[in-house]
Amino acid sequence: MSADPVPVLVLSSGGKDSIYMVDRLLTDSAWRIVSLVTTINERNGRVAMHGTSRELISAQAEAIGLPLSLVPLPEDCDNATYEQRLAAELESWHGRGVRHVACGDLFLADIRAWREALFARLGFQAVFPLWQEPTAAMARDLIDRGFRACLSCVDTHALEQDFLGRDLDHELLAAIPDAVDPCGENGEFHSFVHDGPIFNRPLNIRPGRTVLTHNRYAMLELLAD
Repeated sequence: MSADPVPVLVLSSGGKDSIYMVDRLLTDSAWRIVSLVTTINERNGRVAMHGTSRELISAQAEAIGLPLSLVPLPEDCDNATYEQRLAAELESWHGRGVRHVACGDLFLADIRAWREALFARLGFQAVFPLWQEPTAAMARDLIDRGFRACLSCVDTHALEQDFLGRDLDHELLAAIPDAVDPCGENGEFHSFVHDGPIFNRPLNIRPGRTVLTHNRYAMLELLAD
């Protein structure tokens, strides 16, 4: 007799790595996703760095068919406040027997170590379904399988601002500089996934205004069409 699937929470920004991880877990009988968990800026209702609105991140979860838990954070959130807010959200899940949180990190060992220590303090085990996935192959597979991810933020120290708003496709991969990771793992760009094989319907989006933060990060406001 096979073991029952293990319930798992998924940290999700709504970007390509997060949604690729969701897809991986949905097709792995060892796991059962109980909810996506997304942190948002409590002032503007947007996902940090990605700039994705509360409305779009909620519509994405609905289109995938998964519950979503939103964790509000202050504008300039320190680690202690982040941990406190996250602990408050995860407490009820811990009470329901959930002990695992999936994170979409790819190869940054210091971030992985920080997450493992953080979730251990909260009574959870962090798991990393995409750890050390070759990023070029992962980006190509994501495209080939029909996921559509729009670049919602670019670090203009790494990429020209005109990459903003483009879908991640083979043409874009060929155009990015060699120093830029194909999945933007070093923060070169962030994205929002608006369609794919695990969606029950595509999300129609259109570009809004562009904002430059810290004289470096160009962020595109994506609007529901």
